Amino acid sequence: MRIAVTGSSGLIGSHLVPRLEATGHDVVAYVRRDPGEGEAFWDPHRNAIDPLDDFDAVIHLAGAGIGDKRWTSARKSAIRSSRIKGTDLVARAVAAAPNRPMLLSSSAIGYYGDRGSDVLEEPEPPGDDFLARVCVEWEAATEPAAEAGARVVCLRTGIVLDEDGGALGRMLMPFKFGLGGRLGAGDQWWSWITVIDTVRAIEHLLTSQMDGAVNLTAPEPVTNVEYTRILGDVLERPTVIPTPRLALNALLGKQLAEALLFTSARVIPSRLAEDGFEFSHPELPEALDALLNQAAR
Repeated sequence: MRIAVTGSSGLIGSHLVPRLEATGHDVVAYVRRDPGEGEAFWDPHRNAIDPLDDFDAVIHLAGAGIGDKRWTSARKSAIRSSRIKGTDLVARAVAAAPNRPMLLSSSAIGYYGDRGSDVLEEPEPPGDDFLARVCVEWEAATEPAAEAGARVVCLRTGIVLDEDGGALGRMLMPFKFGLGGRLGAGDQWWSWITVIDTVRAIEHLLTSQMDGAVNLTAPEPVTNVEYTRILGDVLERPTVIPTPRLALNALLGKQLAEALLFTSARVIPSRLAEDGFEFSHPELPEALDALLNQAAR
């Protein structure tokens, strides 16, 4: 396939592009700087994008980082606009392409909001907090492509685990020094997926017939208490020092801390399972062991 990718330098994109190229696909990274060889240009702030003609698929991963900075009003506006404007631009370019390439567009399990221990499958309604409202608009921005007849998949991605980045990368240092512990009460559900299985799931969806929302999470979500215990076991370190909720709210800002660390979403990848996708790492102990230990053996 000939595949266009936005967000190619991000956590998922930096693993996805080499994998697609290694399996024989022709990948063109869409970048916001001056494009180099084998790249193309786009800039949602300038409403500019090179045509998506002659592509079989577009994988749209770009968006301002959710947890990179405190959530000021300006930062929240940037988070929202980068997703809505960028996705609308890509979707309209897909609609304008003569062959209507399929569009696999990022979303997030933030769509569901804070739902306690409820089991969440794709038909569940959205939540009503900031991230949930952003995700609803984010997914709706793909409509020009769908209305033009393209197959559109919204990738509701969970907590992506990778030893060099994302949530796991940030947590490793204190845990390695025996300073890790549960966050607050620790009863919040974390729906995770390894970056390896994220890439494999996207590959699977390139050749699937599914459209609409698809949860990209492992089939066995865990509470923060369980996550903490398992990570400590894998690293062979104690996990007895809890981090108070108030301390994290002060460190990160209450809105960001609540959204990233304390929102509870017990998400199940029902549609992936129904479509025959098999996870390399369906359970957290083996996933963390593969990410943190096996490469060193």
